[in-house]
Amino acid sequence: MNRFKTSKFKNTTPKVAKKDGWINNVRAGSFSCQGNHIKASSKLVAFNTEQAGGGMLGLSSLKPASDGQWTVTHISCHSDLVTDMDFSPFDESLLATCSGDETVKLWRLCDPELQPPSSPELTLRPGQGRLELVLFHPTSSGLLAVGATKGPLIWDTGRQDAPLAVLEQHGDQLHSLSWKPDGSLLASSCKDKMLRVFDPRAQLTPVQSAKSLQNNKDSRILWAKDDLLLTTGFDMMRSREVRLWDSRKLSSSVGSASLGTSNGMLIPLFDEDTGLLVLAGKGDTAIDCFEVSASEPFFSQVSHCLTDISTRGAAVVPKVALDVLSCEVMRVLQLTDGCVVPISYQVPRKNSNQEFHEDLYPDTVGTTPAMSAEEWWKGGNKQVEKVGLNPNKQHKTKAAPAKKKEPASGGSKGDPARGCSTSSSPLSTGSSGSAAASRSPSSTSGLSSSFLPGPGPSQSARPIPVMLGQTSKFRHIQGAVMHRDTHITNLRGLNLTTPGESNGFCVNRQRVAVPLAISGGQIAICERSQRGRLPDTALPTIQNSVNVVDLTWDPFNTHRLAVAGDDAKIRVWKVPEGGLKETLTEPEVLLQGHTEKIYSIEFHPLASGILASSSYDLTVRLWNLEAEEQVKLLTGHQDQIFCMAWSPDGKLLATVCKDGKVRIYEPRKSTAPVQEGAGPEGHRGARVVWVCEGKYLLVSGFDSRSERRLCLYSADSLSSGAIAATNIDTSPSTLIPFYDPDTSVVILTAKGDTRVHIYEIATEEPYFMECSSFNSAEPHKGLAFLPKSECNVRDVEIAVGLILTKTAVEPVAFRVPRVKKEFFQDDLYTDTAVCWEPALTASGWLSGSNGQHRKISLKPKDMTPVSEAPKEAPVRKYLPSSVYLEEKTDEQKKDELLSAMVAKLGNMDDPLPQDSFEGVDEDEWAKYLAQIVVMGAQVVGRAFARALKQEFAASQAAAQARNSAGQHSAAASSITGMSLQEAQQILHVCELTPEAIQKNYEHLFKVNDKSVGGSFYLQSKVVRAKERLDEELSIQTQDKQQSHQKTET
Repeated sequence: MNRFKTSKFKNTTPKVAKKDGWINNVRAGSFSCQGNHIKASSKLVAFNTEQAGGGMLGLSSLKPASDGQWTVTHISCHSDLVTDMDFSPFDESLLATCSGDETVKLWRLCDPELQPPSSPELTLRPGQGRLELVLFHPTSSGLLAVGATKGPLIWDTGRQDAPLAVLEQHGDQLHSLSWKPDGSLLASSCKDKMLRVFDPRAQLTPVQSAKSLQNNKDSRILWAKDDLLLTTGFDMMRSREVRLWDSRKLSSSVGSASLGTSNGMLIPLFDEDTGLLVLAGKGDTAIDCFEVSASEPFFSQVSHCLTDISTRGAAVVPKVALDVLSCEVMRVLQLTDGCVVPISYQVPRKNSNQEFHEDLYPDTVGTTPAMSAEEWWKGGNKQVEKVGLNPNKQHKTKAAPAKKKEPASGGSKGDPARGCSTSSSPLSTGSSGSAAASRSPSSTSGLSSSFLPGPGPSQSARPIPVMLGQTSKFRHIQGAVMHRDTHITNLRGLNLTTPGESNGFCVNRQRVAVPLAISGGQIAICERSQRGRLPDTALPTIQNSVNVVDLTWDPFNTHRLAVAGDDAKIRVWKVPEGGLKETLTEPEVLLQGHTEKIYSIEFHPLASGILASSSYDLTVRLWNLEAEEQVKLLTGHQDQIFCMAWSPDGKLLATVCKDGKVRIYEPRKSTAPVQEGAGPEGHRGARVVWVCEGKYLLVSGFDSRSERRLCLYSADSLSSGAIAATNIDTSPSTLIPFYDPDTSVVILTAKGDTRVHIYEIATEEPYFMECSSFNSAEPHKGLAFLPKSECNVRDVEIAVGLILTKTAVEPVAFRVPRVKKEFFQDDLYTDTAVCWEPALTASGWLSGSNGQHRKISLKPKDMTPVSEAPKEAPVRKYLPSSVYLEEKTDEQKKDELLSAMVAKLGNMDDPLPQDSFEGVDEDEWAKYLAQIVVMGAQVVGRAFARALKQEFAASQAAAQARNSAGQHSAAASSITGMSLQEAQQILHVCELTPEAIQKNYEHLFKVNDKSVGGSFYLQSKVVRAKERLDEELSIQTQDKQQSHQKTET
């Protein structure tokens, strides 16, 4: 902007909407993340909320409903904090979110008054840890920039296996990302004070970078016009500032502006058409607007808007949604703790609301993508077609060619009757996965933009609903530790170092068995009926004689406990009725046969008295407890056996081994495995469990990078490998699975973890449906579950377990949130197997008999199934005002108003309270006022003098050590207590001129005034620095005069 040319936006005025125009019922939390906490499309508004720990988003419409009200609904997006979000520039209903749960999800949103989406259209798992930023490409459809903790990734949503490019890692926390408006470059700011500009198609390292920022506090970056970049952050004095940079030369800024001292980060919102920049500080009640120019003055302040409530986040509304007839050139949405406040920026004009002012509205970017992600990746630079905003001229852009979609088997299509968008998703416009393989810095650094991988026939563009599959009705499951009255506390001397193949402890309906770290392999038996604090004195225990390796209760006898020791023997103990009264030293049964230490033991699920054990001798042995003898010996393992699992029908036994194999045995027919297939790649440990009516095997283990991984195998074809797999996280402990056959829900956790993962397992895509996780207050040492009969169906509990901590056993219930809890949820509770009663005897099973558990219903007699609940008549969300307000005549309203006013006046004859006060003479009052003024001046003067003396005393000694100048300058430094270099740094003076010194002194003394948040100490520093520089100027003048006199003589 030319300084002599008047800008048509210089009088732009912010207008805060009235309170009836605010979006209320907003519960915005205060979260530590890099996003702006709110984003808007031309139709919808999405924002962070404090619900579910930040894992839910609030959603509302941009415009009110017909009754003038806004509906706010919530979407459960992630299992952790939603760190950032972004609407697609080409689809007003497509929202991308990223989270601390390491995933990026794309959501197809509907009208907030209708049912919110229950699942995303697409989930990406970059595997780069916590994700902080997500940003759609400005010209290409289906292209995302994703910001991990220390580096950005470029991702084509048409291919889910790997990103297009993994850009160079940053030196510290990534703060911000921004695409250039033409889509060719990507800029980033970082905590390491570096600004970087990437050309992802040319190379993975920055094409421009410089250590430009002055402070490592939070910063933001935005592309402005042409090659200019905008940054907001903090200077060396921790004052907030905005700077303008030339992206071709990042070593120094083009221009800057300071916005005072505050801790809140400045959120920049820039409009390329008008050049207006809005800066909203987090925690501030003021919002500033500047006009940005490529020439001096670079920043011209347009307005300073004061709001009623402090800012939590801010977003700008797309240009196509503005009220152009009101000369609205920009609209900002301010997110506060309880509402969203629209702020409209309007240019005062005659005949506003009547005619369209074309000079204020140049053609703006349209909503049709210029190209697909594949075309952009191959080097395309097409730009989005621009459209006019004149409402009298209907602007139309060329529609993208329609693509024929396959019918979705598990998802739901957009339904116009429900308010969902029916436009074609930009995600399905092309797959760059067919054009490029994943790139990483180690393998592709230095690639030029001419490098274009060839297309692959295996990748094809598929509609999102086809890839989505079904969703889980348990996705909102909630885990909760029960009341402390149900805990068993004051457990002492627990053995917390049991082998990884053991669950650590075991439970049944009546009691808990916990190994103790006491010599002799002692085991504590706690009765579940005797809750509360255990006595400090020693309790009777089971004396196992050797260290406990594994232990398990007999599922059909709550008094029988099998214990495996490191002496290769299995001891079976019988706990008396009512619990231990004295220490047990003699087992009921002693089983011998293994030649090496035992790994694990497992009871048969149907036949009583059948026990399986695995050992370091690489064998699995079956025992008949009734006959107290070994009945089967299974071989074929080449290394350590991690885990065993019986099939639900009791016919088969599955094992997972350190040799990388999963095996299935049919013990009654063969001692060798009947099937064998490749297992987890990692060798740190694994667990196996039968799922989906015994037709599949779920294996929990590690991949080659030591990440915890779930693999699903078909029990009929192990040799063909896993049919599905998903990575969980990175941790050294093996996830122990508990599977509920009634709901197909698997609950996983590991020793030492605080998080419990929950998935629903399906026999078709997506196979693993993630549900909400549960986090315990401290790392637990084990988690064991009770039979289904222990669940309280009135609270919709689908599983009840016991968590073992360092000193306690705590019950935890997993509940599914339901509205009609007074009804029996028969869709969740199918008839359950009576797993605590045997279906066969040991001898019957060994002879070839098969059986199955009988099933019972968990429905209480006094509850009605929810499927039989009476249908409720539809209820209007908003009742007409006549329900709340009675129609009154004008005379009635007038009488009520007068009566209320008279009631507030009270009795006019009563004396006022101040009438009873005693006053003072005017002369005496003037004397008191003068004393107050004098005393105030003295206090301020003394405080300033004291600060000056303290600063002088503190810096005099340091100045003596730092001085390396001449005699006169050193003497001046010693007298003033400040070196020349230090004085120049304080006043920001490079060249010693009286004008520069005086100008900077006046500015710094003013901004450090106590009334604006400064201090006397800082002001004293400024004063001492000016005195030192004035002294230096005097010394230099004297030296010049002396040298001139010597020259003349």
